Amino acid sequence: MNASQLELIDGLVAAEIGKGNLPGCVVMIGRRDGIAFARAYGHRQLEPSREEMTIDTVFDMASLTKPLATATSIMQLVERGQVRLREPVATYIPEFAQKGKDPITIEHLLTHQGGLIPDNPLADYEHGPEEAWNNIWKLTPTNPVGTKFAYTDVGFLVLGQVIERVTGQDVATFAAENVFQPLDMQDTGYLPPAELQARAATTEQRDGKWLRGEVHDPRAALLGGVAGHAGLFSTADDLAKYAHMFLACGTKDDSQLLGSLTIGEMSRPRIIDGNERGLGWDSLSKYSTNRGELFSRKAVGHGGFTGTAMWIDPQLDLFVIFLSSRLHPDGVGNVNPLAGRIGTIAAAAITSNECLREEGGIKLIEKDTQDTLLGVDVLERDQFASLRGRRVGLITNHTGLNSKGQRTIDILHATPGVELISIFSPEHGLQGKLDVPNVSDTRDEATGLPVHSLYGETRKPEPSQLEGIDTLVFDIQDIGTRFYTYVSTMGLALESAAEHDLRFIVLDRPNPLGGELVEGPVLDSDKKSFVGHHAIPVRHGMTIGELARMFVAENELQVDLQIVELEHWYRGQYWDQTGLVWTNPSPNMRSLTQAVIYPGIGLLETTNVSVGRGTDTPFEVIGAPWINGSQLARHLNQQALPGVTFVPIRFTPSESKFANEPCQGINIIVVDRRDFRPVQTGLAVALALRELFPQDWDMTKYIRLLANEQVFEAIENGTTSSQLQELVAPTLNEFKKRRRKFLIYR
Repeated sequence: MNASQLELIDGLVAAEIGKGNLPGCVVMIGRRDGIAFARAYGHRQLEPSREEMTIDTVFDMASLTKPLATATSIMQLVERGQVRLREPVATYIPEFAQKGKDPITIEHLLTHQGGLIPDNPLADYEHGPEEAWNNIWKLTPTNPVGTKFAYTDVGFLVLGQVIERVTGQDVATFAAENVFQPLDMQDTGYLPPAELQARAATTEQRDGKWLRGEVHDPRAALLGGVAGHAGLFSTADDLAKYAHMFLACGTKDDSQLLGSLTIGEMSRPRIIDGNERGLGWDSLSKYSTNRGELFSRKAVGHGGFTGTAMWIDPQLDLFVIFLSSRLHPDGVGNVNPLAGRIGTIAAAAITSNECLREEGGIKLIEKDTQDTLLGVDVLERDQFASLRGRRVGLITNHTGLNSKGQRTIDILHATPGVELISIFSPEHGLQGKLDVPNVSDTRDEATGLPVHSLYGETRKPEPSQLEGIDTLVFDIQDIGTRFYTYVSTMGLALESAAEHDLRFIVLDRPNPLGGELVEGPVLDSDKKSFVGHHAIPVRHGMTIGELARMFVAENELQVDLQIVELEHWYRGQYWDQTGLVWTNPSPNMRSLTQAVIYPGIGLLETTNVSVGRGTDTPFEVIGAPWINGSQLARHLNQQALPGVTFVPIRFTPSESKFANEPCQGINIIVVDRRDFRPVQTGLAVALALRELFPQDWDMTKYIRLLANEQVFEAIENGTTSSQLQELVAPTLNEFKKRRRKFLIYR
């Protein structure tokens, strides 16, 4: 970040302190790699005596309590299956259903659209917590549920009680154990002890006593200092730890606090009455005056009445923390415009090692980098060190090319000191042109070497085929989807290598879909097959080399595995950001767009729908003679699935399902690849087919590629898309923990 740009903050803060809008503040700005700016200004106390502001000053977070403690805790309970976003609050607190509040859901409260008043009278709290809660249960909504955005403390008070009813712990205890302690936020919590109170910023007076380390919010105070809407205390350093976790897709070091899908769902804006809100977070609403003007549409943040603000922008890889005690000493300070201007300065300070480009009208961060070097490129550059003196069996196909377009077969065949004995080919054959149930053995015309098919009489290298070989080399381009069979070919070959004491070398290749996002149900262990070799989700977010490491470790294979790693590839890159030429990995995988869509739509092709085979755009369209395309498109578009839209079409496939039969269906159009979730979309399509055409869609064989009985039964029984995501979340999060140790690239 540009240090001279950040220096502009000093003058802005000094001017506002001079106007009496605040006595002092702490500003901290950072990115995933660290802190770029951290400064303390002015004083944390003016009366009864002056104290200088310090970086480690403890602040009353006020309404920042809502996202940091309450919403984060609720989302952890969602991941665990203990709370559901679309479930009525009365499911967890039956008394809440009074006075027409029974339709209000957890999500309504998280997004301030439950119709509740902002605050009920202080008198409702003056006779103890039990009576205070009874008064809240008796409240009547002031707006129809789900129609108006009305910011409400009451809603988050109720969410705090949901946490207590579900876990038996109040929000303070649960958040401490499950959020703050795992993030090492040692100075964060409710009811700060004396040592933290001593370095807390002072707010106002209550009953003639200056509040320092005691909650300012009067309702939280009457509830003993612990509430879902206010009461949290923290420091800039601790908030930076939370922000780093958020930017790192929910991870900290080797632990996963929240799943990446959960982070995405928390920050996904919901448009409510002209305002955009995330789950517990602000996005772009009438309360966003503390938001930086150059932040992306992915930014989320929140402010607190005491003068606190925090914004996190995953797209810019940026966080901005502003902490003040604006109410000290006279209760009239104003800091939101200052916090917003500081956010703008921070975004403008992002330097040229990263650049913004436009894609479909969406600003994306793209890191400058050299073109990606494939494993085979690195092998060549390093003069084939790992293969010198080895007798090699090469598992490859037409995608086995270096970045210059030369075949790995020809490269190894011509290399002195490397003896290429034979070739093994996967599904679709060596040339990648066959779309048949069985592929026969052949011979490579250029080298004369035998080509053993691993998609014919055998799918695992047999002893007779391995004679004279001491090393198997794997070089095939995968597309990042579990049921794409090249992964299974590698897994079975690894087993053969272990059984015959062979070295196994993977020439690694990029995952065309990137390596950050994982998605979809994890395969049931009893449903392993050639289209489901290992217990991984549909979109696994791993390279073929990383998968090999996982297969060896989790299947306890005794094999000498070596990965020739990629260079200049990072996990956020899709194929078009690598500088590499696209080669169709199979006959119907003809573009990156189709590869992006495939994880979700590919799941459907075992059922009685056409997925576009026999058209120019396989996997970009689906249809059948019995589908009403307009009805299906309208149904799906009403769900506002992220990053995608649907257009009704008519088409006639020339082969495969419904060959030469007119079909109606939909064209799937990805409008924002970074938001698009292919498996979520594919599952939503399956749910729509089940709901709209229950007599026509035969889903019996849908389980074949889905390979998850629980999800299959949920679709069969008619669930919702959001409930499916909640159902998938626990095992998906467990997979993320499993995969972490096998990842090679940042």
